[in-house]
Amino acid sequence: MTKQGKNTLNVVVSLVLGGAILYWMYRGFDFGRVREVLLHEMSWTWMLLSFPFGVLAQAFRGWRWRQTLEPIGEQSRSSVRVHSIFLSYAASLVIPRVGEFARCGVLRQKDGVSFPKALGTVVTERAIDSLLVLVIAALTFVTQFRVFMTFFEETGTSLDAIWHRFTTTGWLVTGICIVAIIVLLWILMTKTASAERGTPSTEKSTTTLPQQIYIKVKESLAGIWQGVMSLKNVKNIPLFIFYTLAIWGSYFLHYYLTFFCFDATAGLGLSCALVTFIVGSIAVIVPTPNGAGPWHFAVKTMLILYGVQETDALYFVLIVHSVQTLLVVALGVYAWVALSFQRRVERGEWRENTIAGSGDD
Repeated sequence: MTKQGKNTLNVVVSLVLGGAILYWMYRGFDFGRVREVLLHEMSWTWMLLSFPFGVLAQAFRGWRWRQTLEPIGEQSRSSVRVHSIFLSYAASLVIPRVGEFARCGVLRQKDGVSFPKALGTVVTERAIDSLLVLVIAALTFVTQFRVFMTFFEETGTSLDAIWHRFTTTGWLVTGICIVAIIVLLWILMTKTASAERGTPSTEKSTTTLPQQIYIKVKESLAGIWQGVMSLKNVKNIPLFIFYTLAIWGSYFLHYYLTFFCFDATAGLGLSCALVTFIVGSIAVIVPTPNGAGPWHFAVKTMLILYGVQETDALYFVLIVHSVQTLLVVALGVYAWVALSFQRRVERGEWRENTIAGSGDD
């Protein structure tokens, strides 16, 4: 199969997977009431208050990018970096994961930044972000373990009862998501390992499947660690850490404030928001446009665990995800227009401007 054919197949599979999960979740759903909820049963004040944090999360990512570009001798205007981030998230709505390449392409086109080097910094950033999410997830599980136990005791709910609430289709969707994540991780680890060895990913191996899995996991963890260790080249590590925490803090507030838009979620508290935020962040690993489908399913399931009625949980995930996706689209359109008015700066010209003190940063 040609490369274009494989890319097309990946897009089709992601759309079908996300669409199938959404269809299963919302079959028989009363969409007619969505308009009533939007106009009369939710607080748009809280939704609007959440928007600045959605913008800041992406802006902080653009500002942080400078920290990883400088050590490899690359420089770019702050506005170009931020706009490229806005555009990358919007592009990923069309083709999952294409945003990483899109933002590196923008820097190459506008500021003459080396595409391979820029892509390498993206890998480092993703490694750092992945590590932070894993740490937060572990801490959340430990700190919220008693909350789950208290919930079971007070409501008389047992784990068996929760398992039985899952229908056959529910288990099927969960299984598909897990398999999709495993396949995605397998492909990424295979390509990464092949690139490091300089050999095709189709090269035959005499090792057994369990051994191959162990090697791939080990190489993946080594890649994350390599990304972490590369921070020693960053000039201002405290600033990099600040930006990283600010990115994820903004993401969380962008999500948490939407709890107050609905009566069913307004009183759930910070702990529930953190648990559902982490679960949703992990769910979007499944390659669907903006996590559509897996995110809905994961967050809805956790909200039900916290006592939210299924219908209310469906309204929450549908409206919140749709509105936040529209914000991503709006930022992408704005970035596309803004970038069209920004002239290209050659590498030599950029360095002269920086020395003269006229650089964008």
